[in-house]
Amino acid sequence: MKVDIMEFVAGARRATGAAVIIDVFRAFSTACYAYDSGAARLIITDEIEKAFKLKEEYHNSVLVGERGEKKIDGFDYGNSPTELMKADLKNKIVILSTTAGTNGLLSAVNAEIILAGSLVNASAIIKYLKILNPSRVSLVAMGYRASDSADEDLLCAEILNSGLTGDEKPYNEKLNDLRLGSGARFFVPGNIDFSPPTDFFLCTMVNRFNFVLRGERRFDNNMDLVRIDV
Repeated sequence: MKVDIMEFVAGARRATGAAVIIDVFRAFSTACYAYDSGAARLIITDEIEKAFKLKEEYHNSVLVGERGEKKIDGFDYGNSPTELMKADLKNKIVILSTTAGTNGLLSAVNAEIILAGSLVNASAIIKYLKILNPSRVSLVAMGYRASDSADEDLLCAEILNSGLTGDEKPYNEKLNDLRLGSGARFFVPGNIDFSPPTDFFLCTMVNRFNFVLRGERRFDNNMDLVRIDV
């Protein structure tokens, strides 16, 4: 198994084999919490207009997402695990659109297998990939707004790489450092309404969930994000 680490949408487009598109703060952490909160289905889309169209098609659905970290006008929830833990999502269809993560998934056009990557289910991803045993794994750190390297996504890629190759290294120090680095924005008082401190802690609960989220391309150029327990 050959493992490569790359970044941003360009990296997603280059990804081959099994691609893990990583967005820790917060898209794919949010997606895990959506399923944990009872969602029956999760659909990924890259454009706001497509999201509204999907909601018209699926009446038992809610819109979740952000642009510039803030909830999109007309959406039901922001891209926030804290919000979704309080929401009634039982048997609901969640339609998710974000700045970085969802674009990364839909850009992975050359990958045979597509997974959504986060810290909260890192060990499940490692276990699942070891079962599949693909010849190549592409770990794509989407970064902050898909344009700047993000410590949390690169750390997740490092943890996944270590688990897949057997070269496991301690990561607790780097995890703790996130609060003072890329995670500092969650502790800015002016951001509390859309990026609360609880989101930081929920997104960094390593290995909280024992399922993976696998992307399945749809006929309408969107993507189903399917929960697979491992």
